Amino acid sequence: MKIAIANDVPMAAEALRRVVASTTEHQVLWIARTGLEAVQLCAANRPDLILMDLNMPELDGVEATRLIMEQSPCAILVVTGQPQYNVNQVFRALGAGALDVTATPVLQGGAGGDAQLLAKIHTIDKLIRHSGGNQAMQPKGVNGQPPVPAAIHTLVAIGASTGGPAAVAAMLAGWTAPPDCAIVVVQHIDQHFADNFAKWLGEQLAMPVRVIADGDDLQPGTVLIAKSNDHLTLDQNGRLGYDAAPRDYAYRPSVDVFFHCVAQHWRGAAIGVLLTGMGRDGAEGLLAMRRAGHATVAQDQASSAVYGMPRAAAELDAAQLVLPLDRIGALLRSTTGAKP
Repeated sequence: MKIAIANDVPMAAEALRRVVASTTEHQVLWIARTGLEAVQLCAANRPDLILMDLNMPELDGVEATRLIMEQSPCAILVVTGQPQYNVNQVFRALGAGALDVTATPVLQGGAGGDAQLLAKIHTIDKLIRHSGGNQAMQPKGVNGQPPVPAAIHTLVAIGASTGGPAAVAAMLAGWTAPPDCAIVVVQHIDQHFADNFAKWLGEQLAMPVRVIADGDDLQPGTVLIAKSNDHLTLDQNGRLGYDAAPRDYAYRPSVDVFFHCVAQHWRGAAIGVLLTGMGRDGAEGLLAMRRAGHATVAQDQASSAVYGMPRAAAELDAAQLVLPLDRIGALLRSTTGAKP
């Protein structure tokens, strides 16, 4: 991959350059010292991936990401010092179109940081090269159709990737789900940042938000967030869990895996929503939900940060409706009976 670096701190930029140069499959295309320079260089010589810092002169990483995704879109990985202390900026960058976030490795003695960064780069490389996607394996389950858990009649299953945090927050803002409705969000995000995502999202919404532990039951009136790099599953009893298989699937946690579980096991009403994201994850699962008789919706191109996953769903005729983000929120409220 051709990789660019946007970082105004010379030691940090050199540390990133050395990590990239340590591999044979990647090369550094250019290094920008300001956010504005990154936007300009990307327009002139677009890389496969940009390692984007958050705090830079002229334009910060959030605004640089937004402009690049508007003008010269490419994959962006936020690489910044102590991202856990910059939660708001991180999620603004993810909302603007960044794929993921990781900490900046140090110049000396940073083997652990180097490995983590290279793992992120490898995953993004895989997503870029295989954006057609591998069909997700359906998780194993027990046959039979047990009744829906008494307290919950409607399940809203949401899948999102690039630009997803901001899209989920905007879609669910301003209303509270009724007590017979559960909401599950599968967002492509590293497990180490899932708790921060839940906390951030909870600050945006009127509903309670929490991460999912293995073995949890669906919770009425609550937004539940997948928090593992393993895939989120739902069994015939409405119980949530995690499964490492399929291990070679680039999208983790996979929207497809969870949507297939809903199609296979959920016997109440369900609404599948596929939001902005790179690649094709979720399209096959949304189609399975539609074939199982559930309502299915995909975000439209104009309101998507990256029109990859929703486009794939539209091409498969998996989505009954393709709508802008604000209309999806209105549809959920009217369908579930939720009050604004």
